[in-house]
Amino acid sequence: MIKQSARLNRYLIRMDTRELGHLYTDCLVIGGGVAGMRAAMSAAKSGKVIMLCKNDFRRSNTFYAQGGIAAVLGPEDSIESHIQDTLTAGNGLCDQEVVRFVVENGPEQIEQLLAWNTELDKKEDLLVLGREGGHSYNRIVHGMGDATGRVLVDAIKQQVKDHSNIKLFDECFSIDFLTEGNQCFGVVCFHPRHGLQCIWARKTILATGGAGRLYRETTNPSGATADGLAMAYRAGAVLTDMEFVQFHPTTLYVAGATRVLITEAIRGEGGQLLDRHGHRFMKDYDERLELAPRDIVSRAIYKQMDLTKSTHVYLDVRHLGREKFSKRFPNISKICESFDIDVEEDLIPVRPSAHYMIGGVKTNLEGETSIKDLYACGEAAATGLHGSNRLASNSLLEGMVFGQQCGDSAAAEISDSDDEIQRHRIISQIEQSQRTELDISDVVNSLRSVMTRNVGVERHGDRLKETIEIIEFWQRYVLDKVFDDPTGWECQNMLTISYLIAVGSLQRCESRGVHYRQDYPDPRDDENLKHFDQYLEKRKN
Repeated sequence: MIKQSARLNRYLIRMDTRELGHLYTDCLVIGGGVAGMRAAMSAAKSGKVIMLCKNDFRRSNTFYAQGGIAAVLGPEDSIESHIQDTLTAGNGLCDQEVVRFVVENGPEQIEQLLAWNTELDKKEDLLVLGREGGHSYNRIVHGMGDATGRVLVDAIKQQVKDHSNIKLFDECFSIDFLTEGNQCFGVVCFHPRHGLQCIWARKTILATGGAGRLYRETTNPSGATADGLAMAYRAGAVLTDMEFVQFHPTTLYVAGATRVLITEAIRGEGGQLLDRHGHRFMKDYDERLELAPRDIVSRAIYKQMDLTKSTHVYLDVRHLGREKFSKRFPNISKICESFDIDVEEDLIPVRPSAHYMIGGVKTNLEGETSIKDLYACGEAAATGLHGSNRLASNSLLEGMVFGQQCGDSAAAEISDSDDEIQRHRIISQIEQSQRTELDISDVVNSLRSVMTRNVGVERHGDRLKETIEIIEFWQRYVLDKVFDDPTGWECQNMLTISYLIAVGSLQRCESRGVHYRQDYPDPRDDENLKHFDQYLEKRKN
């Protein structure tokens, strides 16, 4: 357990809750991705639910997910096979009880999606099952080819909007959890029209997603700035496995353009990785070739880029042909066309980018965190499912399963309680520092660059120490300030979580899963290296 007392106030803002507006609900869900929506639907069975979204439903990681949902549905497949594939990818750090729970609940979640009229891909009324890296059988369910996330969001969003017990507040920035002792009572948030307000709740569910925007190159949308993780950390929650950040091996590389995910399903359809000389290099690294787990493929690409002195490698899909590719991957086809890439004639330039936060707020099988009445699910949570490397298409599955689990847990306690929703007077008195104020946009850009350079696919102890020193310097001039808009709060959150990732990476003196240390290239059989919990000593403003 790493106990830290970073330069961090308990709350980011000055406030007296007695002077703010107040809303009340049985359950508060923060986040509009698949985990948050699934949690809201379950919690609404026993009480009123308020759902807070930083942006809107179409700007979540879920919406941008191209891959599918892994579930055991085929006649040759089995629960045990899916469990073993997940454990193999996780490299010894998965919680086996959690893995079994999630995998066994997969088919039920697919049935629920079908009941909600989700447009999953079918052929002759049977679900089409694809295959992705690390899976032994075809078990990946897709929607609209390469738009599974969009299909899920549209279907569940309609259910949420139609539910009489759920109120949606979008474009609302959650700043901090409201806590007394070790109990959560809701959140203080900011809305551009309504300003600061408190939402008091019997139960609060955190489902804010990941932290991809801590890196310069990422598949994540602009809102993935680790806000929920930082909120939980400031509240005293235990975070774990923060060093495990998964990089997706294949994102479209066009200099000057935003990185766009090129789904793993393309490699499942026979796509091959070539270097600048046309060499199919994955055969030099793993017998599973392009369908090896993501950590192996990402490192292989980096090594091949270094060997060939290139900024990228290539994905060869010419065997599929223009028409078949367009039908199977319509959105990626349009993206390639927009950059004048003819998939029948040209190779697609790709390189790894930050994709998924494996670490997060530590939870148990019920979705409970170390703070009473605060639950977490989806990418913001560290459930133990993924170990040190997430198996492809297990993320949407986890979001569905643990979203329901958190919602059910909250609903059960709400229905058993007749207590009134509690409200506390919380006063935060932060003194504005007189230190020089840095340019926030410059700090964010520099932070993303140093994280990409030093805490990316490959890491080294000396560079990690340097990174921690650099982040601590920025923290001295940013965490001591009081901001009144999301831009400043996002920067403070990004500095907080980047620091935890760097510290965890330095502590783990081995290579395992997505965490690769050049100075410790091998895994170590050391119980002390199993998991690193991090938490902040509680303090008052």
